[in-house]
Amino acid sequence: MHALADPVRGMRCAFAMGLRTLTLQTGRAFRELLQLDDEQLAILVGGAASRALFEHYEAQAEASGSASRQDLVNEFAQVEGIEGNEDAHPLLSRVTRDTKVRQLLAAPLLVCTIDHLVPATESQRGGRQIAPMLRLMSSDLVLDEPDDFDLGDLPALGRLVHWAGLLGARVLLSSATLAPALVQGLFEAYLAGRREYARNRGAQPGNAAPPAVCCLWLDEHDQRHADCASADAFMAQHASYVQSRSQRLASVAEVRRRAALLPLRIANAQDAEARHAGFAQAMLAAAMALHAHHHSLDPHSSKRISFGLVRMANIEPLVDVALALFRQGVAAGWQVHLCVYHARFPLLLRSAIEQRLDAVLNRRQSEAVFDRPDLRQCIDGHEAVDQMFIVLGSPVTEVGRDHDYDWAVVEPSSMRSLIQLAGRVRRHRTGACTQPNIAVLDTNLRHFQAPGGAAFRWPGFEDGDTFLLASHRLGELLRPHEIDGLNTIDARPRIQSPAPEQLQPQRYWVDLEHARLRQTLLRAVPAAAATALHGRAPVRGVARQPPAEPLFNGATWWLAPPQDALLTHVLPQRQRFRQQTREHVDVMLLLNDDEDGMELHLALEWVKRGTGPRSVNVTRECMELLDDRLVQGERIAVWGAFDYVQAVSALAHSLGIAPAGCAQRYGGMALPVSDKDWRVRFHPALGFTSAKA
Repeated sequence: MHALADPVRGMRCAFAMGLRTLTLQTGRAFRELLQLDDEQLAILVGGAASRALFEHYEAQAEASGSASRQDLVNEFAQVEGIEGNEDAHPLLSRVTRDTKVRQLLAAPLLVCTIDHLVPATESQRGGRQIAPMLRLMSSDLVLDEPDDFDLGDLPALGRLVHWAGLLGARVLLSSATLAPALVQGLFEAYLAGRREYARNRGAQPGNAAPPAVCCLWLDEHDQRHADCASADAFMAQHASYVQSRSQRLASVAEVRRRAALLPLRIANAQDAEARHAGFAQAMLAAAMALHAHHHSLDPHSSKRISFGLVRMANIEPLVDVALALFRQGVAAGWQVHLCVYHARFPLLLRSAIEQRLDAVLNRRQSEAVFDRPDLRQCIDGHEAVDQMFIVLGSPVTEVGRDHDYDWAVVEPSSMRSLIQLAGRVRRHRTGACTQPNIAVLDTNLRHFQAPGGAAFRWPGFEDGDTFLLASHRLGELLRPHEIDGLNTIDARPRIQSPAPEQLQPQRYWVDLEHARLRQTLLRAVPAAAATALHGRAPVRGVARQPPAEPLFNGATWWLAPPQDALLTHVLPQRQRFRQQTREHVDVMLLLNDDEDGMELHLALEWVKRGTGPRSVNVTRECMELLDDRLVQGERIAVWGAFDYVQAVSALAHSLGIAPAGCAQRYGGMALPVSDKDWRVRFHPALGFTSAKA
């Protein structure tokens, strides 16, 4: 982006990301590797507590010498802030009085969660659109992992890209798994905006000729560019580039990850307890088989040690499977160290778990992990020769974590999810892999829970209606070459797509993803609907067509007349960014009066009195504390978990604050609510889940 910037004006660029943790990591890396100060780089994330914990653990890493530093660029050329005296400008003098707005606008490099920029197209009232709009007017835009957003968020992403084109910004899409429909949809949105920009701000204002957009494709092997004045021209160039990249991926000599389908059979699957027990047995058997081929020898004890990931689609069954594992135990000669990791932990516990996993799963120096005191205590505390450190995690394990596992067992949701997760296996270490190190279960638990219904959803691409697969066994949902492709798993199924007329979304798993992306982002307005949408009179002599419901999708924003779309708040209301499908409540896990136990509090409202949020104690009505004996089993032990009271006390001591205030600030989270009589279970090693009736 610096190379593309105007050499006279300097570089101004906003890097927008979907995850808070990834935003903080990226901002920190930019600051250190590019040697930028606070005036040159601003890092904006939602949630002051998340940022404070991140900085706390980063400081600990630096103090212990575990953080690495190096200069990426010795001399980073100029980056420019807002030029001139903004205090003399009637608009800038008002908007920059707010510290956060000044950060958003003034810093040449902005690293932020995308929530800070999306309001440019979403404000209904209050002027929240002004600051992000001014940022896009004066800065280029990088969207990191745009394909990681939920389908429901893609229309908002298209609005943002369209607005960037409308205001004259360059846009870079950064991902290894960009599907053709996603790329085309965002290009068409940008082109529509850029045409308006050229018509009003170009070299020849008012010129009706559509401008050609200079497009650049680049990866670790190649770069090419072309001027594209239409979507067809752009997609022809994109298809050529993807074909070249696919050929390179197919010819990689050193394959580091190979996957194999593993049939999942569960007896008496209608019973929830039997279903979770059966899944636990299948997962443990697969883990043992993978460990046999993918382990390291501990240089101190010669024990066989491996670090594996079991990825499950949903949190509720994940915790039940963990409990089933503890009940079943592990065969003699083995030892399992189990870490449960998902989004429903109090903030300070989740941050502590992530900090420990970040340190342990940094395998750039492959044997350094065996010198960690916490790992040595686990390994030396058990006589078993074969020991597995297993992370039983939700989809939070897939994106944003720089983790390197020896192997993985995957409950499938989508091809994109599988490709992203594969990137966490042997991520830091080179060397060819000859035996499969990823076991992909051929179906998921939802298939057994609701036979005949949609299984690959929440997350996944089935919708239970139009896009419902005829089978839920991957052996029947993958073409022969796609099954063979699992042996050298890479991004090809995602970046390549059959022609639209060849897509069979009810029959093939990969086609389902491409078809749903096309439906979400590309123009597909029926003829009758287009007539109604654009207000065109019917052709004389042709029978009037009955009115049809317009197809609202991501293209409606730039395809519909401005008075219907851009100048109203209808579309942002119908296509909300990060729309919650379930009601959530804010809770805090506080300490009791003696500071030796936990209480669940429901947050009512935030007040500016220095005491934090008003809350009500709902422990008796809403929380069931699970017994410690439930997380103890034969030759299986908790790993990576923390006692909550001790964790609060340690963090409070480190930060120099009272434990009660520490819990109030860092013990919060949002929990889904199923009904007015909701109850939750909690254990520090398992997190929060719904209580069983």
